[in-house]
Amino acid sequence: MKSDVFSPLSDALAQYADLLLGARKNGHCLQQIPASSAPQDAEDAYAVQDRVARTLTSSFGSIQGWKVGAPTPGSEPFCAPLHQNTIFSGNTKLPVGLCRLYGVEAEIVYVFGVSLPLRSTPWTEEDVRKAIVSAHAAIEIFDTRFCKPGSQSGLTHLADQGNHGALIYGTPLDDWQRLVPVDEPVRLILNGETVIDHTGGNSAGDPMRLLVWLANHAAKRGLPIQAGTVVTTGSMTGTEFVPAGTVAEVQIGPLTAVSVTLP
Repeated sequence: MKSDVFSPLSDALAQYADLLLGARKNGHCLQQIPASSAPQDAEDAYAVQDRVARTLTSSFGSIQGWKVGAPTPGSEPFCAPLHQNTIFSGNTKLPVGLCRLYGVEAEIVYVFGVSLPLRSTPWTEEDVRKAIVSAHAAIEIFDTRFCKPGSQSGLTHLADQGNHGALIYGTPLDDWQRLVPVDEPVRLILNGETVIDHTGGNSAGDPMRLLVWLANHAAKRGLPIQAGTVVTTGSMTGTEFVPAGTVAEVQIGPLTAVSVTLP
């Protein structure tokens, strides 16, 4: 893993980063990218992420959060950094033009109160638990710079900020240790109608493994978790694509419900 977030890219990967930035700037979507520009492994995908993240700080603000997930409880996690202007606290109406698509996902957010910089020994689960100050119900909005969701390889979409559009998280649960994510009831409500009502649902299982992995990954990558960092830990409902004007609400166990109005 590169420790320099601003490491140079190959010409091919730089071309992909430029395509992603151009799509954001011009408001158009990408049908496809040249095969030569597609990331070949996670290292490539994160290198593209880093180039795009560095450039977006001038318009989207500093990196103040992360998304992390995994397809199974035992598989390698994946992640993407999140910028200040895509993170919202409390019930929110999203700004017009922030997202092109609205894929709604129910998630759990953890907020860190202690920084976890790079060190000689890896951060442990005990360290991470001590560093967390609260948990929150959250809605992540799935978006993509491609015209069609899921149209590219997983690595190509991972490089595109892991399909991040926006993150809205609710009020804190300070005694978060009593939360048992795999056993908590989860409800997704769209325009007052419950469309998902089940228990757990995160493909990664308990998110604590993801948080420990992220603490070490982010530090090695040169973007360590800082006090105040917001981390969302993967969908518990899958992705529900909805039209503009939808009001989405998420309820997860003892966490205070949170809602978003999509413009």
